[in-house]
Amino acid sequence: MILEGTTQIELPKQTDVITKKQVVFYNPAMRLNRDISVLIVKALEPRSCALPMAATGIRGIRFLKETACERVVLNDLSTDAISLITNNCNLNSVKCEIENKDANEFLLSHTGFDYIDIDPFGSPNQFLQSSILRLSRDGILAVTATDTAPLCGTYFKTCLRKYWARPIRNELMHEVGLRILIRKVQLIGTQFDKALVPILAYYKDHYFRIFFRCEKGKKKCDDVLKNHKELYFDSKTGKSSYSQKEFEYDSVVGPFWNGDLFDKDVVNSVIKLIDKNISKETVELLNRINEESEVSNLLLIDLHALAKRNSFAIPKTNELIKKIQEKGFIATRTHFDNQSIKTNMDFETLFKILGKK
Repeated sequence: MILEGTTQIELPKQTDVITKKQVVFYNPAMRLNRDISVLIVKALEPRSCALPMAATGIRGIRFLKETACERVVLNDLSTDAISLITNNCNLNSVKCEIENKDANEFLLSHTGFDYIDIDPFGSPNQFLQSSILRLSRDGILAVTATDTAPLCGTYFKTCLRKYWARPIRNELMHEVGLRILIRKVQLIGTQFDKALVPILAYYKDHYFRIFFRCEKGKKKCDDVLKNHKELYFDSKTGKSSYSQKEFEYDSVVGPFWNGDLFDKDVVNSVIKLIDKNISKETVELLNRINEESEVSNLLLIDLHALAKRNSFAIPKTNELIKKIQEKGFIATRTHFDNQSIKTNMDFETLFKILGKK
């Protein structure tokens, strides 16, 4: 028995290592993932929410207890999960619809939902088309991917095959991986004239998580595709650009989404709704994302990697950010790690501040 926020649930016997072989999957490390989902649903107020892989039911039960969502439908292929979901709903005195189907069959058997949460163990690929088909206009699609190794460049060919883009294995790998995943989901959406625009996307520990807003229309899809770019990277200096003409490069990365990772208004709305049911870790991440949302269309700059590549000493991060801001540029920390910043300052000016001639 565990308590998360105000939701109490029974769990099956857990193994020491979290694997997909568990009878009913539950990962306590994904509390932050569920916290942010709850806040998004509270902020955007979808009327109907679908969880095709509900497992213990904890996310859906939290929706029922902590948000104003009128209809929550929980599905799982496992009969053990269905029994556990039923017991946990009764334990929390909530009522929801419960179905026992394959996730894709479940989605396609319904006419549509305002919010669909795809949170599998591994890649979300096999669930993307059915979830997008059943996502309503202005609906929210939440996608998790835990197969970070291909997206971050450990398995280059796998990323090409599964995500249709070239990853990179260096200081940019987590942000590039997140942006590659965004593009893959968007490409599936444009087939059905659905433009999927990120409103909150992040990397945490072992997974990527993206919330998309669905906008219907051919023109909006065309606008999304215009933001799919290849990146040119120079491993000697750490410089990167979307133009081949700025400097010599030795790596071509992507294509990936080069637009905003966050909708600042949504982030502000989510932060205002934080209450005692939300973990401290979640609050810290959201505050960092709020800061980063000023320049979320730009790629991070890893200061330690930049120093190593160019043989200069790195000042304290806060001092560097202040110097950049004093020159009229934007500079923020980033949620990807503590040693990186985002700034709209060009590399040449940044190098001068850091002492590189």
